[in-house]
Amino acid sequence: MSTLAVRIGTRDETSRADMANAIRALSMDAVEKAKSGHPGLPMGMADVATVLFTRFLKFDPAAPNWPDRDRFVLSAGHGSMLLYSLLYLTGYEDITLDELKRFRQLGAKTAGHPEYGHATGIEMTTGPLGQGIATAAGMALAERLQNARFGDALVDHHTYVLAGDGCLMEGLSHEAIDFAGHLKLSKLIVLFDDNGISIDGATSLTTSMDQPARFAAAGWDVARVDGHDTEAVAAAIEAARASDKPSLIACKTIIGFGAPNKQGTAATHGAPLGAEEIDAARETLGWHHAPFDIPEPILMAWRAAGQRGQGDRQAWESRLEAADRAPRDIFEAGVRGELPGNFDGVVDSIKRAFSEQGPKLATRQSSQQVLEGLSEAVPGLIGGSADLTGSNGTKTKAYRPVTAKDFTGTYLHYGVREHGMAAAMNGLALHGGVIPYGGTFLVFADYSRPAIRLAALMGLRVIHVMTHDSIGLGEDGPTHQPVEHLAALRAIPNLLVFRPADAVEVAEAWACALKQSATPSVLCLTRQGLPSLKTEHTTENRTAQGAYALRLPQGARDVTLLASGSEVAIAMAAADILAAERIQAAVVSMPCWELFKRQSRAYRREVLGTAPRVGVEAAVRNDWDQWLGPDGAFVGMTGFGASAPAPELYRHFGITPEAVAEAARDALDGANKED
Repeated sequence: MSTLAVRIGTRDETSRADMANAIRALSMDAVEKAKSGHPGLPMGMADVATVLFTRFLKFDPAAPNWPDRDRFVLSAGHGSMLLYSLLYLTGYEDITLDELKRFRQLGAKTAGHPEYGHATGIEMTTGPLGQGIATAAGMALAERLQNARFGDALVDHHTYVLAGDGCLMEGLSHEAIDFAGHLKLSKLIVLFDDNGISIDGATSLTTSMDQPARFAAAGWDVARVDGHDTEAVAAAIEAARASDKPSLIACKTIIGFGAPNKQGTAATHGAPLGAEEIDAARETLGWHHAPFDIPEPILMAWRAAGQRGQGDRQAWESRLEAADRAPRDIFEAGVRGELPGNFDGVVDSIKRAFSEQGPKLATRQSSQQVLEGLSEAVPGLIGGSADLTGSNGTKTKAYRPVTAKDFTGTYLHYGVREHGMAAAMNGLALHGGVIPYGGTFLVFADYSRPAIRLAALMGLRVIHVMTHDSIGLGEDGPTHQPVEHLAALRAIPNLLVFRPADAVEVAEAWACALKQSATPSVLCLTRQGLPSLKTEHTTENRTAQGAYALRLPQGARDVTLLASGSEVAIAMAAADILAAERIQAAVVSMPCWELFKRQSRAYRREVLGTAPRVGVEAAVRNDWDQWLGPDGAFVGMTGFGASAPAPELYRHFGITPEAVAEAARDALDGANKED
């Protein structure tokens, strides 16, 4: 048994109560000082957190990123002062008493909700309810995947989640608990703050759900305990650690515990208690200390709890040092997020084959061929799909499915759970050691968007393969034809949205996505076949520039045609039409706007030119004007699609070479009239 599972010394119940009251005091003081925040959860769950951090959690503030540490996820992120108090009390250097006093202030590490990267000990950004528990399922899955590869000696830890009523009301929680229960992620333990209160009042206003019964139906072990009975909580955690299933412990608590006039009510949920109630709480709790003052004996007891993981961590380091060199190197490279040394060579060989063969493939098919090469070359690359494996082209011949009985596989069947898949991929990336990608249709980016946004906010290397990217999918009609989704995704900061035009650009897009250590990516891929446009091999990754001139006239440009994805071929055909009329058209492929924006101003000017511009994309116009200029034209969608074969739809909506050529003539005529 880990030394962390042993009770701390011979402290009596009073001293443990004092340790929990330290959390309560810091939380209510920080919220009061900020005049903003949520004191109720930290005060209500202080006893549970004290049991977890002093008796079970495997961690070491002196080595906060130790790979085999337990993960603690505060899914109910509004209760952030619980986490910040724990990090300060146990000795994390990033969270000082001054940082607690700066709670919710500009530049503080103690943001209103926990922000990944602001301070060590914060395992993920939480706040949007349900994201924490769903992401934690991915963390627990990563632990099992890594354990299957490297064994108990290097990977053997738990993921603990503190979730509230709101987390479990969100539909995302259903996807996550079903997925985790199906895979029997036994190292996942959820501590449910069952306080019966939400912002509007008692949860009985909105739900009659028996949450433990719901979890049990999904294949979880469940327990119900008094969240203020520390021995009952400890016994439940001990039992959960021994289970072969994921576990839910419903901890019946009193929100705002200790505030005599407000506890148990919504008044403690999301507002300061006020000076008068804080004074009363101090009296009720027997906490006769000034704001932010933690008596030395109590602080030392907490610091001792923080130091108890050093032995486990040092023992793990010894095991790592003693491990065979080859698996150890792979393990350490995975933790660092490194790609193999031959990665560029593998991508180059894939590109060369595409250039030489000139295949006419849907870009989803090109992507699958790229993955055939990458799946064996990149250790830790974990694929999956939300029940669209064949359509997305996300599974290769080398991949085997991950099951509850076999975690040595490298492919995840997420089921019809797009949101849960996106959140789980965030958890896989946060855990480290694996690089996740998952597939669905682009139109279902709406289901995945909250988790995609969090990945961008946290700076995670997560790759979303989103196929059937336009009206080009054809007969499934407007419910499945994305028209506004490219614009919506491009609006998210720190997200790369790729829309490659042919097989070579697909390979380049994959290379770009995998090389982004702190940026998620979306690959938007076609259902319909596209011609090869880059038939001369080059080692240079032009997609990495975001946009580039695919076709340049011999003389000066008369007009520039800008396009992405499947419409690049249409722009090329339009350039041929214009050339027959002695109108010199350049064609610019724009596979990734975000990367193009990173290029120098001089490069962007060179690519865009000074001639009139026409944009072409089977999507809404939206932000295209930033590239087109004040007099530019756009050929694309102005509304939703329709159900018909793809060629008919392109003609019906006027996205054709002839329409592009006509728009170019009009733009050129307008420019000439102005001259």
